[in-house]
Amino acid sequence: MGQCYGKVNQSKQNAGDEANTTTYVVSGDGNQVQPLTPVHGRAKNTPARSSNPSPWPSPFPHGSASPLPSGVSPSPARTSTPRRFFRRPFPPPSPAKHIKASLIKRLGVKPKEGPIPEERGTETEQSLDKSFGYGKNFGAKYELGKEMTTAIAIEDVRREVKLLKSLSGHKHLIRYYDACEDANNVYIVMELCDGGELLDRILARGGKYPEDDAKAIVVQILNVVSFCHLQGVVHRDLKPENFLFTSSREDSDLKLIDFGLSDFIRPDERLNDIVGSAYYVAPEVLHRSYSLEADIWSIGVITYILLCGSRPFWARTESGIFRTVLRTEPHYDDLPWPSVSSEGKEFVKRLLNKDYRKRMSAVQALTHPWLRDDTRAIPLDILIFKLVKSYLHATPLRRTALKALAKALTENELVYLRAQFMHLGPNKDGSVSLENFKMALMQNATDAMRESRVPEILHTMESLAYRKMYFEEFCAAAISIHQLEAVEAWDEIAAAGFQHFESEGNRVITIEELARELNVGASAYGHLREWVRSSDGKLSFLGFTKFLHGVTLRAAHARPR
Repeated sequence: MGQCYGKVNQSKQNAGDEANTTTYVVSGDGNQVQPLTPVHGRAKNTPARSSNPSPWPSPFPHGSASPLPSGVSPSPARTSTPRRFFRRPFPPPSPAKHIKASLIKRLGVKPKEGPIPEERGTETEQSLDKSFGYGKNFGAKYELGKEMTTAIAIEDVRREVKLLKSLSGHKHLIRYYDACEDANNVYIVMELCDGGELLDRILARGGKYPEDDAKAIVVQILNVVSFCHLQGVVHRDLKPENFLFTSSREDSDLKLIDFGLSDFIRPDERLNDIVGSAYYVAPEVLHRSYSLEADIWSIGVITYILLCGSRPFWARTESGIFRTVLRTEPHYDDLPWPSVSSEGKEFVKRLLNKDYRKRMSAVQALTHPWLRDDTRAIPLDILIFKLVKSYLHATPLRRTALKALAKALTENELVYLRAQFMHLGPNKDGSVSLENFKMALMQNATDAMRESRVPEILHTMESLAYRKMYFEEFCAAAISIHQLEAVEAWDEIAAAGFQHFESEGNRVITIEELARELNVGASAYGHLREWVRSSDGKLSFLGFTKFLHGVTLRAAHARPR
């Protein structure tokens, strides 16, 4: 949280300390928050600058005045990241945003000190005091060092307050009450959650949850994350420590907290700064190109831990953790995985797919057979807006192929599509148009959605204002080929879809026309000839699946396996 951008003031102060600081004790009762009462103490000086010289030359002449504002000392946020932090192939993270600095600043511990022991009894639990800022009744002393009062750190806290204020109304989201600041501190007042962290509950249960109990936890996590994603907010730091229970009761609600690393994101935007917690960071984050799918990966890691009690990716150093995330696959053979249902294992594998395009969205995960509950409402998914937009801009041949594939979908996929179509409020004739998409967004909008400019996606769907779309075509428009390829029944779905395509839309196509459809050049002609049958000049089954998947020039030169 924003208040964690400092260190907890120790009860014993060194009489020889040189710098003065003012800490505040805030307390209240009910809905009343009492005035802030200053408590004076002594705090240790913080280093003015990093002991490591910057590897980059200064843009300012030697001996010139400091470019920093008067009264603000240099900080690690204003210096370059030491070269030793990341070794190739990882480039240096952006200042004040990379994982190591974020964890040290916010938690006060080294990031390699994992909270979950690999072997019971070999490591001590690292408990974190998170009582400050989580309720109407609280009291804590916090100290902000000079290196934390930089423009970047202050802007991070203000963005967090803005996010909390704009996100409102969800059952599993921490409730924001107010925020204020003085010359040295920012105070955030939120709902009291005294049931402890999800991490504490996991440890109290011996390291893992029974499968049915794990389902209840995952459903709550997916519900609140899907809400954030619809509003155009990516959390970027999902982990058991950032979920609190409202009370000590076993059936108490779970609340998502800590939006200190969160940000607004447009529907088609890609982020590139490396943030998060090492054990939960997605592969594409390390590649510096990611979006909402990075949160889904983190949920997959949490689910893995809930079911088996160990981390899917582990190493003793940060660079080792990153290598395992990029290069290795989780193990599903060791105990207790043999006793976990096949649906549960398939669910985790779908979330921990290294290809972010193949991961389920949070809403799709709620309709997965492992979690499916016909009595539970399914929220609106921002993904359907992206997919329908792509469909409207596709070529006629691609739309025909998608319609054929949609006729072969199984009930597992149709459950999700029916729920999303009903969110659009079909007209009396069973059709939807652009106005239906617009109304569905507005009915679920918060200030965060306007801040992230999510409604701008409607401008790219203008062609839908002059036509109608019925459920059959909506199914073709709102399916993701990459996601279907990750389904175990993909081969059967593709084969059945090709049969419909053969009878309804397959036609003679030249190599030149196929290249234009795929937006590749003449250098790919040799590769594309394998997709067309020599007997009649139509797409083969291989060509049908490859055409739906899409191809880049780089892939076109790849050697067939």
